[in-house]
Amino acid sequence: MGMIRFMLPCLFCLENCKERDRKISEEQSHRENNGDDERTENLASRSNEQSEQCCGSNGICSHEVLRDGDRDSASKVVPNKCARKASFKLSWCCKGDQSDQHKHDIVSFERGNITTAERSSKQISLKWESQPQTVIILTKPNSTSVRILCAEMVRWLREQKKLDIYVEPRVRAELLTESSYYNFVHTWKETEIMLLHTKVDLVVTLGGDGTVLWAASMFKGPVPPVVPFSLGSLGFMTPFHSERYQEYLDSILKGPISITLRHRLQCHVIREAAKNEYETEGPILVLNEVTIDRGISSYLTNLECYCDNSFVTCVQGDGLILSTTSGSTAYSLAAGGSMVHPQVPGILFTPICPHSLSFRPLILPEHVTLRVQVPFNSRSHAWASFDGKDRKRLAAGDALVCSMAPWPVPTACQVDSTSDFLNSIHDGLHWNLRKTQSFDGPRDA
Repeated sequence: MGMIRFMLPCLFCLENCKERDRKISEEQSHRENNGDDERTENLASRSNEQSEQCCGSNGICSHEVLRDGDRDSASKVVPNKCARKASFKLSWCCKGDQSDQHKHDIVSFERGNITTAERSSKQISLKWESQPQTVIILTKPNSTSVRILCAEMVRWLREQKKLDIYVEPRVRAELLTESSYYNFVHTWKETEIMLLHTKVDLVVTLGGDGTVLWAASMFKGPVPPVVPFSLGSLGFMTPFHSERYQEYLDSILKGPISITLRHRLQCHVIREAAKNEYETEGPILVLNEVTIDRGISSYLTNLECYCDNSFVTCVQGDGLILSTTSGSTAYSLAAGGSMVHPQVPGILFTPICPHSLSFRPLILPEHVTLRVQVPFNSRSHAWASFDGKDRKRLAAGDALVCSMAPWPVPTACQVDSTSDFLNSIHDGLHWNLRKTQSFDGPRDA
């Protein structure tokens, strides 16, 4: 399955692109003079190989991002057989001077001084290269208002936008109970979930942050763009209001739109009985956090923590939270962790009620691999939960290994990623809300 790579262009790549174009021009001129078909095939092959190494002109290559093809043993991309899948590209966008969108982080060592070039705003824009054809709608269960809105949205998307629509089996049964009109709605079998990303161009969620977490958990690899509508009690990832869904969806389907790439953690449980680290349980992807706690035990959790094989600390307390930056406003925040912009690529290391006054939370870079192990002298087992689900027991000698997953969750923004983040902490947490100081008190002379 193709990996998502998120990169900025470098000077070397830009020079490669120029050199590649020059060689292509020479080869084409030579082919016109000699009529050599075999040379044409070699030229196309060489061009594809070099394009795999280059960077896009606006910051991210379209062939590097959210690619749905598979990889064979030679690590070449096998094109997807589903011709109806809409294509798009991601690029850096910038407010103000249009020329700024081509600025990149380039390190200079001129005269022995390390400097960086001026940065752009680093907002990410998604532009459709072909029209979206298929949308999947995921809903919060047991809600009458959500069920009514879902039926209304399905009808509008079908009649006004001519889209193919997928819903969960439960939702399709509810729609058909209401009216046979909804026979056109598709669903899937349990065995087909792994292939959903090859069919779906856009994901719409109706609910709160929990519905977004559920949507992300359905995609074990690449994730289509997600449009989250707020119908829950609290939403840090749901900037769109359901009352204006037609206006929002119409704009998103036309594009371009600002998106937030929300990083996920990839977790493996390694049992003590495993002969090596390759004998692990299947990977688990989390969008918010993985939590290791003491469960129902009355003893302190005892956890040995390593970062890239370097010893970090031994956690003695109620537990430990390993969080993404999107999850920084969830359990990690309640445990004393910092709030972090969701596009900051990092891993939050937050203890839960540590039995030490000096144990403060950490924010680690995204490229590290964390290993949390239950030592053999621990008085009790530990328990791991992944986005609040799939609870697993960790016995003495068992370990949990976490690293950044290569498949982020792209969520649509109402304004842009920074404005949406600030609005969410203002509205959701009433961050730094305080009555303004009176102006008629004592003043400096």
